[in-house]
Amino acid sequence: MKLFISARAPNPRRVLMFIAEKGLQGIETELVDLSRGEHLQAAFRARSPLAKVPALELDDGRTLGESRAICTYLEGLAPDPNLMGRDFAERAFIEMADRRVEFYLFGCIANWIRHCHPGLAPLEQPQFPDFGRSQGEKLREVARWLDGALEQQSFVAGNRFTIADITAFCAIEFARGLMRFQPGEEDMSHLQAWRDRIAARSSASS
Repeated sequence: MKLFISARAPNPRRVLMFIAEKGLQGIETELVDLSRGEHLQAAFRARSPLAKVPALELDDGRTLGESRAICTYLEGLAPDPNLMGRDFAERAFIEMADRRVEFYLFGCIANWIRHCHPGLAPLEQPQFPDFGRSQGEKLREVARWLDGALEQQSFVAGNRFTIADITAFCAIEFARGLMRFQPGEEDMSHLQAWRDRIAARSSASS
């Protein structure tokens, strides 16, 4: 299999971290340079029609897109360690937590970066700075909710590490790098402590 990724992009990082947690070997990676528009070229669009990374080319020639779909496929290939739920009830609650951090935390971060960061101007036209700033405010609302949840439980979806922690960690790291968002500096000590624990995992360097 071959995984198409881009440097510093958070969604490919989610899949790479998932692969590392699974201990999967032999998945080739190929860099797609977004700044040079390689994702827009016909060869890549043949694999990913919406020009998005990551994309996983399977052994049978088909290509699977969307980070969570790729992780679902890999979970099926390598069920242990389990990261997405051992039965239907646990899967539902893990997916709920994962979707919440993906849509409401990650989404707000991505919108701020797309519309407020000057480095994204070549890729995001037009930019709407007022919208981006509003998303930065909403990010902090969601982060405070997550900080409160992590006061009650050790991980995003409960008492063990799951895909929801991977999604949330990659989101927070994306915000730390481009928004200078530091939870501990904004009175979110539980979120900061969780971030530091996840950063200590070997998969976090993927």
